[in-house]
Amino acid sequence: MKPLAEAQRQVLATVGRLPPGRVPVWSSVGLVLADDVIATQDVPPFPNSAMDGYAVKGADVAAVPTVLRVLEDVAAGHVGTATVEPGTAVKIMTGAPIPPGADTIVKVEDTEPGDGAVRIMAVTEPGTSVREAGGDVRSGDLVFDTGTRLTPAHLGVLAAIGVAEPTVFRRPRVAVMSTGDEVLAPESPRLAPGQIRDANRPLLTGLLSELGAEVHDYGIVVDDATLLRSTLLRAAEECDVVMTSGGVSMGEYDLVKAVLTELGDIELWRVAMQPAKPFAFGQIRSTPLFGLPGNPVSVLVAFEQFARPALLSMMGSRLLFRPRLRGVLAHDVHTDPEKTVFLRMNVTEQDGRWVAASAGGQSSNVLSAAANANGFAVVPVGTGSVDEGSVVELEMFRWSETRTYEDVLG
Repeated sequence: MKPLAEAQRQVLATVGRLPPGRVPVWSSVGLVLADDVIATQDVPPFPNSAMDGYAVKGADVAAVPTVLRVLEDVAAGHVGTATVEPGTAVKIMTGAPIPPGADTIVKVEDTEPGDGAVRIMAVTEPGTSVREAGGDVRSGDLVFDTGTRLTPAHLGVLAAIGVAEPTVFRRPRVAVMSTGDEVLAPESPRLAPGQIRDANRPLLTGLLSELGAEVHDYGIVVDDATLLRSTLLRAAEECDVVMTSGGVSMGEYDLVKAVLTELGDIELWRVAMQPAKPFAFGQIRSTPLFGLPGNPVSVLVAFEQFARPALLSMMGSRLLFRPRLRGVLAHDVHTDPEKTVFLRMNVTEQDGRWVAASAGGQSSNVLSAAANANGFAVVPVGTGSVDEGSVVELEMFRWSETRTYEDVLG
């Protein structure tokens, strides 16, 4: 069997990087910057109030109570005309520019307004609630560097500094298809003996959408070599990546493996991992193809260990692998010592340490356990049984990536 790390290296060495382009900031979440982002202006662009209240001179509110004359009101989006002199104040809303002469904001809760005046009831230190120009970002700062994967917070920063169309690596177009005569559409009301509903396409579509890929659904392809061949060729022509599920194990009726080996440079691997030991990878006319197993948990694990890092690499990300932490098992586990085993776990923090408990059945068809889990307990090759309380690595597959190629594969 092929070692897991060797298989991961081969996959990542095969896939290329997608071309960059400019996209609206509104639709760039999940994409990866292809250029450094340098600020061309301060954020905020002017000193402004962090509170609703009164702009004053700090020296005027060092002793209270005190009464100040109110010169005017200034709302957010407007600029006042008055200069704050000793003994005066300007009523101000959150976000409004600090008027000349003021250096402190007294929050409205610490005041008693009167007719043309305000009574200050609390001592307020100079500089309180004043947001300085450039307090968040200064003009000329390197805000985000190439390879940063954009989250909603990144989008907000880009908008604030006026980057309406960041330069990012293109979103990958991924073809998804399920295979097999036994597979029916999820909406099928009845199942004949021997038939199952297709869990894999909804699973993959969700995983890919979460990643930021553009999903192209090619449906269910029955066990017909001519149809499968034409569908794979069309998908390889229309998309950046092809992803199938089913038909790559050692059974004599596994049609996919036969067609794949006809079409391109495809290797059928038996990877030393569980689940997802049978796995096909290669290229059809230079388009990468991931031939995932048929069992849904195997699909999930193979996607996490191979397809997701590869797609992130194609998208230009430096971070390719989910984070791992060390925790203890809540119970004994028994695994195959010849494989790296991924056990679906509920990982919680208890008394300052991470504790992993089984999320349910560990067979490769029991997807409900994966739905209830937030991490994998990773039992390495050569281990086998692990006792309750033993320390294991926990891969948190609901957390964003934190590990690079070098961190994982050297």
